[in-house]
Amino acid sequence: MGRVIAVANQKGGVGKTTTAINLAASLALSEQRTLLIDCDPQGNTTAGIGFPKDPARRTLYQALILGEPLDKIILRTQVEGLEIIPADKNLVGASVELVSTENREYQLKNLLQQIKANYAYIIMDCPPALDLLTLNALTAADSVLVPIQCEYLALEGVSELLDTLMRIRRTLNPELAIEGIVLTMYDERTTLSKQVASDLRSFFGGQVFESVIPRNVRLAEAPSHGKPIHFYDIHSKGAEAYINLAKEVIASGQKRVGKGAGSSDS
Repeated sequence: MGRVIAVANQKGGVGKTTTAINLAASLALSEQRTLLIDCDPQGNTTAGIGFPKDPARRTLYQALILGEPLDKIILRTQVEGLEIIPADKNLVGASVELVSTENREYQLKNLLQQIKANYAYIIMDCPPALDLLTLNALTAADSVLVPIQCEYLALEGVSELLDTLMRIRRTLNPELAIEGIVLTMYDERTTLSKQVASDLRSFFGGQVFESVIPRNVRLAEAPSHGKPIHFYDIHSKGAEAYINLAKEVIASGQKRVGKGAGSSDS
């Protein structure tokens, strides 16, 4: 069964979309069949992986609201082994239309049951808000990966997010785990980045990934060309960082499976 990871942070501009695209691409390039789900009405993940706006394209909206099968919506990307469920501005309407739906927070989870077994990983890019789309993603997820920009007040922001995740665990998804915290836009030349990284590691310990995503021009340029960083500049520090992050996520998953197998044997 595929592991479902939501890339989430209530704060905008922390590198969620960049992380979702490039982590998903890195997993696929590591021979892990991966599905990327764009849950944000802005559709930046969809555009950033190479699909410009197209009003005729079926998106997550058709699946959530109109009940269309996911296999009619899933698209192959330029990365072998990586597919996407796209998004567009119609998803704004989904947040409103879901309000009166029974079990409204579980609609995405129910949809994913149809296809979960087809993938090693399912990566979801969440909107920068705690709306019904984000709640659906967090209810469907096995774990949450939290990108945090290395800036002032980062600790305060992640504490608020973890409080939210605890509430979701109590009410909607008791199995929700923290996949990890990834430091983004890290500038090794500044004292501030180093201080924020140090504070986060001392506060959250092993929950912070070793891999750090640098502030990198090539990484920032890649989405405007509709490419993951690996296809835009494989030799950049950004590409190296996301490949290393994918290795950590895979290793973490293998440890998890190993613990599960060990506990069942005992």
